Amino acid sequence: MKHSFKKQQGIVLFFSLIILLLLTIIGVALAVNANQSIRMAGAGSEQVAAREMAVGAQEQALHDTQGATMANIDAPITINNPKLHVSSTIKPLTKNDVSCQRTSQAFAVNTISCRRSEIESAAKYGRGGHGKLVIDTGVEQEVFTGS
Repeated sequence: MKHSFKKQQGIVLFFSLIILLLLTIIGVALAVNANQSIRMAGAGSEQVAAREMAVGAQEQALHDTQGATMANIDAPITINNPKLHVSSTIKPLTKNDVSCQRTSQAFAVNTISCRRSEIESAAKYGRGGHGKLVIDTGVEQEVFTGS
């Protein structure tokens, strides 16, 4: 009887080591999965931050070029924002005045026209700045016809 009892102790040790090995493999796999999830969440937050910086740079560019500058743009203007690490380019879409798409007031015929431009802001993000996010926005500036 004692002889079979010693054999059983060896088998229990063997199965304990196999179970410990399986649990270690599962633990390592879960740790790797958690690390990848953290990286993905970080990349998502960097993209959101880049989008907010691009939108902020667009608003700043529009603020800096409002009025006569925006109404008289005839060639692309590039504005670099070093604080946000974003470059914005304002491009005229039409050479001539066009009718306004939206207006809150009624104007006499051919009194008010619009000049259309496009503002494009590009922000880099991610490791080494390999990611690039570009936001395009259309701008319509009301002007007196023929001015």
